[in-house]
Amino acid sequence: MIRPQYEFHDSHFHLTNYIQEGTDIHEFVDNMMGTIIGRSTLFGIPLQQQWSYANTGEFAPTYYLQTDAPLYYYSFTDAWIAMAYKSLSSEKQARLDPMISGFHPADMYAADHIRRVLQTFPGVFSGIGEFTIHKEFVSSKISGETASLTNPALDKILDFAAEVGLVVILHNDIDAPFPGPDQEPFALLQMKELFRRHPKTTIIWAHVGVGRVVRPLPEQAALIERALNHPELSHVYFDLSWDEVAKYAVATPENTKRVADVINRFPDRFLFGTDVVAPKSVGAMTAVFHLYDPLWKLLTDEASHKVRIGNYESLFDEARVRVRAWENANLKRRSIAHP
Repeated sequence: MIRPQYEFHDSHFHLTNYIQEGTDIHEFVDNMMGTIIGRSTLFGIPLQQQWSYANTGEFAPTYYLQTDAPLYYYSFTDAWIAMAYKSLSSEKQARLDPMISGFHPADMYAADHIRRVLQTFPGVFSGIGEFTIHKEFVSSKISGETASLTNPALDKILDFAAEVGLVVILHNDIDAPFPGPDQEPFALLQMKELFRRHPKTTIIWAHVGVGRVVRPLPEQAALIERALNHPELSHVYFDLSWDEVAKYAVATPENTKRVADVINRFPDRFLFGTDVVAPKSVGAMTAVFHLYDPLWKLLTDEASHKVRIGNYESLFDEARVRVRAWENANLKRRSIAHP
């Protein structure tokens, strides 16, 4: 059988939205991935938007910007994703890499949740994420303790990911929304320290730290290049996901060349993802891909292939092997301890 020549693998895909509704997984694989998208991560959104009648009345919000009501962590998302995945044939399952996301990153029990999900659904998950620490307009809406990059609960999560071999997709804005002219981006130092504390954890920094209103820093390309050159950060990767990121990457020919030059020098460290949420058609996904067309044209053939396809396969193929090995060892031990 001749393998189709896919245009890309998707390193960042949400099957469901902020009210846990989304795309039928069979429709997604058969008609949206089709012969265009080879493989894809698979996760929901770990946050549920509350419908507060006192706030919006009969209007049912489906997005976090549509209401002042809080968000809360929705752990059932992991079971939902697992069962959707298990409803597919083994051939179709092979094209997907489900991720665990339904945990509170400020909860010291979060790593235990991840362990229980792996033990309940062996053979399913390849990583954790996308989960959020600092995110514009979102972090302040979440009920309970605010997550932070310095919380030991996050260290426990990343240590456990390293033990198991799980790929981590982490969202953390590189700066605050609407920063003052002399305000230092505090997240940069904290992110660097976090990454250095976890050298054995494979981490993908989502959107290269860019948000809806969190703009790239003036020196962002130089900062990313320094990180790529740093020997203690070789386990950190960057995803070019979301149409908002594309907006900056291709804003001007100079911007596009600057981004392309960095990727061409470090082709092993970037992955493409759509960051589409509960799409209704393949066009929603390919539209994001083609926003980057000016960038694809400036990449070498090697760099283009690695960003679109090769790096995804390297990271997630290794994760599948390591996670399955951990499950086999730990599920066997568990059955001995609890006959």
